[in-house]
Amino acid sequence: MKKSYESPVVTADQELVEGVYMASGDDCYTATARIHQKPETGRGDYRIQCDAKHAATDGHHAGKQVLVLTFNLPVEYVGSNGKLASGDGSTKLKIDYSYHNNARDNIGLGDVIVKADAGLSVTKVKMIDDGHDCGQH
Repeated sequence: MKKSYESPVVTADQELVEGVYMASGDDCYTATARIHQKPETGRGDYRIQCDAKHAATDGHHAGKQVLVLTFNLPVEYVGSNGKLASGDGSTKLKIDYSYHNNARDNIGLGDVIVKADAGLSVTKVKMIDDGHDCGQH
């Protein structure tokens, strides 16, 4: 008898997970996020290094971006180099940035700082080009 399709299952293991790498929906950004600091004595937050690579095949520049981070647990937003647009207290944060990107460029977004219960992991990361307009040319 032929076995029917079984959907894959994703599990989180803090000891093995190094980061999440995913292309954005419009295919011009590849974003990465990795938790590089966890809560310790004297500091109760998570620090997540986020970066994005802009590779616009049509040659457009960008001046506004939205970083979307999805977590396995609800998070309290503490800070970043961007401005929180939505999601404080939920499992999905949207953070607005305003970096000028050439058609091919890298953004070092720096740390996104959140508070959450033990066992936090990033399950999805996406960078969205907000308008294909850099405001300069």
